[in-house]
Amino acid sequence: MVHESKGSHYAVIFSSQRTEGDKGYGIMAEKMDQLASKQPGFLGVESVRDSLGYGITISYWDSLEAISNWKNNQAHQIAQQKGINDWYQNYSVKICKVEREYTK
Repeated sequence: MVHESKGSHYAVIFSSQRTEGDKGYGIMAEKMDQLASKQPGFLGVESVRDSLGYGITISYWDSLEAISNWKNNQAHQIAQQKGINDWYQNYSVKICKVEREYTK
């Protein structure tokens, strides 16, 4: 996990079911990870996907404004549209406030 915040912050939980085939997904996902990491307010990301194509990506942000700015980023909007059209059978997005974090 790449995560640096000690106080309260926000988590964007993106769960999705992929369509079959890559269709450029791998390259775009890598580009979006790199771009997100350079956005003001970005704190980190965790991502998993199973062999059937179900995945969860959680990105961490220091504010709701930072999340909104990322959602409205032009390159990210292009990727979102490709996701709707080509990469995901379905998806959901949840935005949560993280009050505490415990790690070992």
